[in-house]
Amino acid sequence: MDEIRKTLHEGLWTSNPALVQLLGLCPLLAITTTAVYGFALGVATTAVLVVTNAVISTVRRSLVPVVRIPLFVLIIASLVTCIDLLTNAFLHDLHEVLGLFIPLIITNCAILAQAETVASRRPVWISALSGFATGVGFLTVLVALGALREIAGQGTLLAGTALLLGGESDRFTIELPFDGVLAAVLPPGAFFGLAVLLAVRNLLVGEREPSRLPTAEEPATAAERGP
Repeated sequence: MDEIRKTLHEGLWTSNPALVQLLGLCPLLAITTTAVYGFALGVATTAVLVVTNAVISTVRRSLVPVVRIPLFVLIIASLVTCIDLLTNAFLHDLHEVLGLFIPLIITNCAILAQAETVASRRPVWISALSGFATGVGFLTVLVALGALREIAGQGTLLAGTALLLGGESDRFTIELPFDGVLAAVLPPGAFFGLAVLLAVRNLLVGEREPSRLPTAEEPATAAERGP
């Protein structure tokens, strides 16, 4: 139980790929103009993480170390291609919006890092759980950043839900009593939005100030001097 809790906590918070490791920033910054777009890409990334980790963990004892990285990329690329084709077939309008960013999941360093550091070394269920936690952590940041930019830039929330649910699902769109600021949905807005999220996380964890070097009046201790 402790291992499950630790794995979930690491993926969601202490080792969050977007807020701590700062991996996968290309889609994080480019596609998060609305919460719906961020959610869609986050779900696709989570699915790839879970299946990739499970597959690699299953065959980890048969891997040849020299070719493990190309094999990881091949597995990831196969799964991303399947998701790309399925999205194009069943959610064509959403696929047109996400465009190149679905295939670019292949280049997400967070997935390759999970394959190398977790899936190739740990049991299947832990690897799949770690992939799920990491994916949900990434998805949460995508949705939060998308919602922040959508509210600030367009004065709406949950716009475009019809792309996910079809029909008259645009009724879930929340119209706010202001028009928003264009800069929030432009590329600079993504950087400012991510900076806000990073600042909030640092505030919550209460990171300590880095230790300063001793001055002339404060001789270094044995631990600071080292061996």
